[in-house]
Amino acid sequence: MPIALRVRDVMETNIITIDASKTVMDAINLMVKNNVWSLIVEKGGLPIGVVTERDIMRRCAIHQKDATRTTVEEIMSSPIITISPNALIGEAMNIMAEKNIRRVYVVEGGKIIGRITQTLIFNTLLNTLTTLAILPYQL
Repeated sequence: MPIALRVRDVMETNIITIDASKTVMDAINLMVKNNVWSLIVEKGGLPIGVVTERDIMRRCAIHQKDATRTTVEEIMSSPIITISPNALIGEAMNIMAEKNIRRVYVVEGGKIIGRITQTLIFNTLLNTLTTLAILPYQL
């Protein structure tokens, strides 16, 4: 019987948002406070992009922009790359590989309900393979 792991089975649901007008320093503080490394950027209550630790390094720190004056809108990634919660994990892996990204946001009914990351996928697959490897010994 094939194993069909779906995005909904492994996604994280702690989605943190930040207003587009906030500074990069605000984003860093919010990331640290919530132990996340990406934030959904909103403008007028609608999601318009994502700011990640990678965006901060590549678009702010390397160019020596002032993190207390640069807004997250200036350095965010857009558009937000999304996937259905019912998609197979393999589809999420393909999207990440094709777009060279580390996370994909899960959308259901037009709302962001979670995110799936490379780390989550790796841990899930490792745990699944480990379980399958010891299964014959438990029978």
